[in-house]
Amino acid sequence: MRLSDCHNVEDLRRLAKKRLPWPVFDYIDGAADDEITKVRNSAAYADCDLVPDVLAGVAEIDPAVTIMGRRSALPLILSPTALQRIFHWHGERAVAQAAAKFGLWFGISSLATVSIEEIAALVPTPKMFQFYYHKDRGLNRSMIERCKAANFDAIALTVDTIVSGKRERCARSGFTSPPRFTPSSILSYAAKPRWALDYLFREKFSLPNLDTHVREGTGEAISIANYFNSMLDTSLDWKMAEQLREEWSGKFCLKGIMSAADARRAVEIGADAIMVSNHGGRQLDGSRAPFDQLREIVDCVGGEIEIICDGGIRRGTHILKALASGASCAAGGRLYLYALAAAGQPGVERAIGLLKDEIERGMRLMGVTSIGQLNDDHLRWRR
Repeated sequence: MRLSDCHNVEDLRRLAKKRLPWPVFDYIDGAADDEITKVRNSAAYADCDLVPDVLAGVAEIDPAVTIMGRRSALPLILSPTALQRIFHWHGERAVAQAAAKFGLWFGISSLATVSIEEIAALVPTPKMFQFYYHKDRGLNRSMIERCKAANFDAIALTVDTIVSGKRERCARSGFTSPPRFTPSSILSYAAKPRWALDYLFREKFSLPNLDTHVREGTGEAISIANYFNSMLDTSLDWKMAEQLREEWSGKFCLKGIMSAADARRAVEIGADAIMVSNHGGRQLDGSRAPFDQLREIVDCVGGEIEIICDGGIRRGTHILKALASGASCAAGGRLYLYALAAAGQPGVERAIGLLKDEIERGMRLMGVTSIGQLNDDHLRWRR
């Protein structure tokens, strides 16, 4: 199977599975507990039908939106995800350059494998930094100061990960950051020699946004669950979130909002945006899909704050459904991580290109020439 044989995100997932050692693939692909919520995230879109208008004159269309004051050529954010150079040696550089090529917002994680400064210098594309609130206040201040100095456009405080979800695939495989080669896992890595050679002989793995303050996860192998459970601050509350917003003073987003009440609190503390997200089903299994919860949140705070529907996106029509439900835009992580793992930067570009074609084709078939024309009249719910 080649990259040219991939015609959707699921094809890219299959190619990634062929090219990655199974502990690494399962880290990307897996979720919490029984993975019920992960499945729901994509399945939710099937419960809603699109209702097109015809004879609408769609020779010229514009799929662009403005997100937190910056233009995005598509209504899609490439959500921040951790550890990308483990999946492919191109890592965050590939995602940044692919986003710049298509004119998209993208984000990097606190646990990124490329530094804040390098990403800022690499591309002019609007950028967000996914902020994990650590117990180490010096580390928290350092990340904010570095993002300010690098002129990042927004910080997204992750609010659903004060402790780790139970990621059973990782527990079975023994996946750590950086990967630890043990007698039980060595064969899975050796079976993918191309990945192994890239990992062993290219740039040494590090977490440059953290390694000035901590060794765990960068110089010292640790499971992601143990990292979250030992390093992140479980006392994080609304007052601390508001203080972070004031200290940052730029565009501020809360990532992981899933209730209307919390969306209202986000408005009250002055957040610019919320990401309706359950962390890809990797935290609280049994929670709702973001798309299922979107309408309730839009009814509560729509027009008062930007609302980003994050999770389960696999098709351009999923994005159109989220927008018609009232989202300002959509976002996703696995949709480009599979592509990154499959083929590096060309893979990410392939994924974005496929979704771009699907969005533009879908807009024409829906009879809309701009994203703002999508509304609830274009949807019918099955349940």
